[in-house]
Amino acid sequence: MPGFNVTTVLTLFTEVGPDLSEFRCAPALASWLGLCPGNKVSGGKILDAQTRRVQSRAAEAFRMAASSLHSSQSCLGSFNRRLRAKLGAPKAIPAAAHKLARIFFHLVTGKQPYDASVFAHQEAAHRNRAASSTWSWATVSTD
Repeated sequence: MPGFNVTTVLTLFTEVGPDLSEFRCAPALASWLGLCPGNKVSGGKILDAQTRRVQSRAAEAFRMAASSLHSSQSCLGSFNRRLRAKLGAPKAIPAAAHKLARIFFHLVTGKQPYDASVFAHQEAAHRNRAASSTWSWATVSTD
């Protein structure tokens, strides 16, 4: 999997374990790791949307893997670069780490190998959407 090396995988299995049955779903694992945004809403207005602060070596391993995706030529690398351009690096790293945690959960619980073709299909669909939504100032009327 892009962004993961042997040390990262060993850290994750040491901290979380190979049996992820204690987590009911992938978002539950991501929440336990502190990689989900904690939206504080009052009166319909979002007051704060930062992630919880947790002291977890597994969460740190996911963040390190997410930050290493910046130079990767994989589909996850392009996803990370899009997030960095849109949100900035401090917000993009936990978001990419959240995605990596969900992928890790599904790979471990389903006992499947990583298949990059799924993400290549999603990347191709994103490129098609981006190409079809070309917008320019020339198309805007000034009436």
